[in-house]
Amino acid sequence: MARAAVSGGLSRRLEWRVARLVERRAETPSAQTLVLDVPDWPGHLPGQHVDVRLTAEDGYSTQRSYSIASASDGSRLELTVQRVDDGEVSPYLADVLAVGDPVELRGPVGGWFVWRHTDTAPVTLVAGGSGIVPLMAMVRTRRAAGSKALFRLLYSVRTPQDCIYADELRSRARDDFGLDVAYVYSRQAPQGWPGEPRRLGVADVNTHGWPADFQPACFVCGPTGFVETVADILIALGHEPRRVRTERFGPSGP
Repeated sequence: MARAAVSGGLSRRLEWRVARLVERRAETPSAQTLVLDVPDWPGHLPGQHVDVRLTAEDGYSTQRSYSIASASDGSRLELTVQRVDDGEVSPYLADVLAVGDPVELRGPVGGWFVWRHTDTAPVTLVAGGSGIVPLMAMVRTRRAAGSKALFRLLYSVRTPQDCIYADELRSRARDDFGLDVAYVYSRQAPQGWPGEPRRLGVADVNTHGWPADFQPACFVCGPTGFVETVADILIALGHEPRRVRTERFGPSGP
């Protein structure tokens, strides 16, 4: 995900650290979760991200920002990387980086698009594609912290095969009291799914999100066009703009 780096009011200087890959998990045909051991990791809030830097033998360096997927109580850091076939960084992270290999990162970064487990307001989460990653960190932190805040997650994906964390979301929807999970499929729905594939719309947000009268915290993450559409829908449904927090991603570079 390419995004603007915001320090979130942190006064400390963010330093580059050398992390090592200790495990990888396939989430979809194009997405991998990387489990990293990061020395002296200071901890993070769900919704924050890190900058990852790769440096070639000739000294050429490039970096991208990736959302943190792990709960904030863990000793290791998890990043879920969606492969962009013509990208500079994601193909290496998704296909080449091997267990034991080092990678440079700095963070955590971000102070606006975060959820704190001490917040008790209901929460509406709306994800498009790999925009599920920082929202999953919130879902995981909620469970780890024993929060009683009520969560509703609406996840828009192209096909069932594109659903990141599919098995975990299924079990959490069953076992995590106070968490509801709903899906919209834009290209191909699973067998037996009611209705036809469609883009997420007003009716979906109205049905599967919290009503504006409940004053929920709303977090929306996905491609730019998706995020703008959902934010407009939430505001049209009466949600206060200050309670609608967005994070968007898209192609980086020229």
